Amino acid sequence: MELLYKDEHFIAVNKPSGFHVHPHENVQHRVSRDKICLYHARRMMKQHVFPVHRLDAGTSGVLLFALSSASAGKLCKLFTERATFKTYQAVVRGYVEEAGDIEIPLELDSTGDLVEARTSFKRLGTVEFPVAVGKKFPTARYSWVEVTPHTGRYHQIRRHFNRISHPLLGDAVHGDSHHNRFFRNHIGIEGLCLKALRLEFTHPWSGEAVSIEAPPCEKWKKIQLLFNHTEAPHNPPNTL
Repeated sequence: MELLYKDEHFIAVNKPSGFHVHPHENVQHRVSRDKICLYHARRMMKQHVFPVHRLDAGTSGVLLFALSSASAGKLCKLFTERATFKTYQAVVRGYVEEAGDIEIPLELDSTGDLVEARTSFKRLGTVEFPVAVGKKFPTARYSWVEVTPHTGRYHQIRRHFNRISHPLLGDAVHGDSHHNRFFRNHIGIEGLCLKALRLEFTHPWSGEAVSIEAPPCEKWKKIQLLFNHTEAPHNPPNTL
C-alpha cells in the first residue's frame, strides 16, 4: 500500500483492489487483517490513524486517513459538505455518449428513501470485439470513462451506470455476469474496473489546493493498452 501524501494532519495511500478500508461492521462477515487498509496504515505510520471516507473493496486508488481525531473531524466535514472533487475511471459495458450527466435518485442503504444523486462522465475510449457475449448482440462493446460523482451515495457510480444499462465491468452486484466472465477469462482483466484516480480539495489548515493522484498500476496499464489497441484478443471464442 503505497504512501502518496503525508503531512502532520493526514496521509493518502494508494488502496489496492480487493482491500477493505476497515473491518466489516457485521461481525459475521469476517475479513482477514491482511486485507484491511486501516491496519496497514497503522503499521506504516506506527501510530493510530482514522479513516475519513470509504472506497468499495473492489475499487483501487486514493484513500485518506487522518492522523488524529480532530483532523478526522475536519476532513469528514469536507466530504459531508461536498467540498472535495473526486475523479474516477471505469470500464463499462456498451458505448456510452461522449459526455453526460446521470441524475437518477438512489435509495439510501439505511432507510430505502430516495435521495438526489448526480454523476458526470466523459468517454475516454471505446473497444469492440467480434464476440457474442450473451444472446442479444453479435459483438461485445465497451467504453472507458472518466467519472465525477457530485454526491456521495452508496455504490453511486456502480448503481448509476447500471441504471442507464452500462454496468461496470467486474461488478458482481450491479454488473453483467456474462461480460464480467468474458473480461476475466478472455481479456485477462479481473475484478471491479473502477479506480479512484484523483482527489482534490482545499487544505483545511493551510488553505492551499491539494491534488492527490493514484499512479498507474498493472491492471489499469492493461486497460489503457486495451483501449489504445482495438484488435480482438488472441483466439477469442465466437460465442459465449
